[in-house]
Amino acid sequence: MAHLIKTTLHIKPANGSTHWSVRTVATETGISKTSVQRYFQLFGLQPLRTESFKHSNDPFFIEKLRDVFDLYLSPPDNALVICVVEKSKCQALERTQPMLPMGFGYVEGVTHDYKSQGTTTLFAALNVLNGAVLAACKLRHRHQEFLAFPCEIDKAVPADLDIHCICDNYATHSHPKIKAWLASRPRWHMHFIPTYSPWLNQVERYFALITDKATRRGSFASVKQLMQRIDHFVAAYNTNCQPFKWTATADSILEKLHRLCSRICGTGN
Repeated sequence: MAHLIKTTLHIKPANGSTHWSVRTVATETGISKTSVQRYFQLFGLQPLRTESFKHSNDPFFIEKLRDVFDLYLSPPDNALVICVVEKSKCQALERTQPMLPMGFGYVEGVTHDYKSQGTTTLFAALNVLNGAVLAACKLRHRHQEFLAFPCEIDKAVPADLDIHCICDNYATHSHPKIKAWLASRPRWHMHFIPTYSPWLNQVERYFALITDKATRRGSFASVKQLMQRIDHFVAAYNTNCQPFKWTATADSILEKLHRLCSRICGTGN
């Protein structure tokens, strides 16, 4: 068993493959395929799978991380905490052939080829406290379009509430006109997540829902049709929305990051 674990974790296949399989480990170690599979399950070894990651190069990573986590776990009184981001280049893809409906014994069939009928940019603001979403589709992705979105939010939020806005580091968010607009509205407080850390913005989870449930398997003859589908999904979602439960702490994330860096440095690569 020790030989199997050492082979899987520390030795590359001699045939030039990038990873082991149950069959190749069995051949290499002389252990039966059934036993190899059982040991893989027992020790949580999954050589066929990978997970992607990217370290943030933000010099203020820890400060920004703690700032955002404080808003999630201890939101301020008399204030609204929102997550704002835009999903650019949402394509209106029209399938070249009709879809085959799901039936007994077979799944829905979708042709892989399509025609692109154009794109739209989806702007969204997620209310961290109740999960409600304010969304708007716009044809372009410039600072003008982004500025129009906070204006809509500002009108919708009661005047006696401060607004704490969590967003990413996209260039339009720091445009001089955006800064001037914010300077004239002291109730707005901007909180920027660290670079390469989209997982810190809760609205990204909402975008995943839209992609999975409303757009990925659709066929749209026009951008307008795509925008109507998104608007319909947002409206239906808000009728029974729930906030995302954020349980992680900044310290727990930093501990995981420390373990990851230790493992990377320990590989010698």
